[in-house]
Amino acid sequence: MDITEFIKEWLDLSNSYDTENYLDKYAQNAVLNDPSVGRKFMGHNEIREYFNSYFIGYKTQTRLVNLTTGDNKAHLEVDFTGDFPGGQISGMFDFTFKDGKIATAKADLI
Repeated sequence: MDITEFIKEWLDLSNSYDTENYLDKYAQNAVLNDPSVGRKFMGHNEIREYFNSYFIGYKTQTRLVNLTTGDNKAHLEVDFTGDFPGGQISGMFDFTFKDGKIATAKADLI
């Protein structure tokens, strides 16, 4: 698995609000933990809720600032822009991968 290419595709899907293909990047039982919203999202249905609320709902666009990859892991530093208070904020994602899909994700604002 080419993690750098995977992340590029994931960002493109996120920024184009392609919900179904975005979700396809996650394992069916993936867990997305976002302390900045105070909640863990488990599985496709809850990750869809997260994506609809915080990305589509706020018209969020994500720009990659830095990417570090390792053994089935990735750490992203990003900038978010959108229709939320302040209009711009920095954030991060930590991913683990299994079988070519995101198994766990942690998202947070920095």
